[in-house]
Amino acid sequence: MIKRTSKTHIEKILSQNPNWKVLDIGCGYGANEYATTISDILDLSDHYRDKTFVKITEKKLPFKDKEFDFIIASHVAEHVEDISFFLNELSRVGRKGYIEVPTKLEDNLVFENKKAHIWHLLFDDVNNQLNISKKIQYIEPVLTVSTIKKFNDYFRESLVIELYWEDSIEFNIVENNPKISEKISTLNLLKKYFSKKIRSILK
Repeated sequence: MIKRTSKTHIEKILSQNPNWKVLDIGCGYGANEYATTISDILDLSDHYRDKTFVKITEKKLPFKDKEFDFIIASHVAEHVEDISFFLNELSRVGRKGYIEVPTKLEDNLVFENKKAHIWHLLFDDVNNQLNISKKIQYIEPVLTVSTIKKFNDYFRESLVIELYWEDSIEFNIVENNPKISEKISTLNLLKKYFSKKIRSILK
């Protein structure tokens, strides 16, 4: 089962279950405060001396089946080459969890995402499943990660997909629609913007 949620709701659940074994995977230096185990491809053991840290060295996660009560995977899935394997591994080692990924809009706006992200993930509210496709860059990026974080304070629902899952993660790998692969020109958008601004000043 997988459905939409909010990070605020997830934080509330975690705060009410202090005895849970919680894994935060691929979080870099920004682990969730309720995580009991941190796992990353980087060796961050010195940074997380007060937590259990496990370095990931292979595709298969180095944990037993259903070892964790809860798994947090925030802004990780879009980076993983074998995303099917990764999502199945999350549901293998955890009983439930939280997945956060950027929307197509955020993914296209941010400079750092252009090469780092492999997948676009959309949530199908009718069938309650993730639809995953190869990332297409529809527009030349215009924002940095630090800038998009500021936008996130006001437009989070448009920039981030927040999902809660239990037992399994339903997903589908879909083909991109070739009819909508044409790029939007950032230069043309700026030209139209300034043209309109100039006309409004001259009126």
